[in-house]
Amino acid sequence: MIGILDYGTGNLRSVQKAVEYLGGSAVVTREQEALDRCERLILPGVGSFGHGIAELRETGLDRYLLARIGDTPLLGICLGMQFLLSESEEEGSFCGLSLIEGKVVRFTEGKIPQIGWNAVREMRSPLFKGISDGTQFYFVHSYYADTEECFTIGKTQYGLVYASAVHAGNAYGVQFHPEKSGDAGLQLLRNFMRL
Repeated sequence: MIGILDYGTGNLRSVQKAVEYLGGSAVVTREQEALDRCERLILPGVGSFGHGIAELRETGLDRYLLARIGDTPLLGICLGMQFLLSESEEEGSFCGLSLIEGKVVRFTEGKIPQIGWNAVREMRSPLFKGISDGTQFYFVHSYYADTEECFTIGKTQYGLVYASAVHAGNAYGVQFHPEKSGDAGLQLLRNFMRL
């Protein structure tokens, strides 16, 4: 069972449908008792960092994730990935979950937000098993992860080269939307389900 965290924002149903299409079971919930029965967790997200992290804290799911991360694989998607980092400069300055060292910063080049398909390169993680280097995924975002090489498991170029996939311990994050990225996105979700 995969728990999809419902903190009031996020692309919940499409992520759930993708998991179910792959033959998995998924529950969309904020109830910790239900999440306790899940072997893996997905933290989706769309919208602003400040609002999203406030909702995550209001529901207590921030503390829940920090308690579970020691023995439970977690996949952050888009804004959910950004929550994994230490801080964000969006709308001022906000603290993240600090599961991965780094800062969320705004693009200064190119059309903002980045919307559409873009390549992910230098993929180095079981998360990308069976996915060719340079495969295109679907992105929608104005901010990106500024983190160290040791946490970077995939890179994308949009004005600059940035970490479009990150990892530390049981925490994985992708800036793109695998649930909207066709066969490659489904393969990534399948790989996460097998971690």
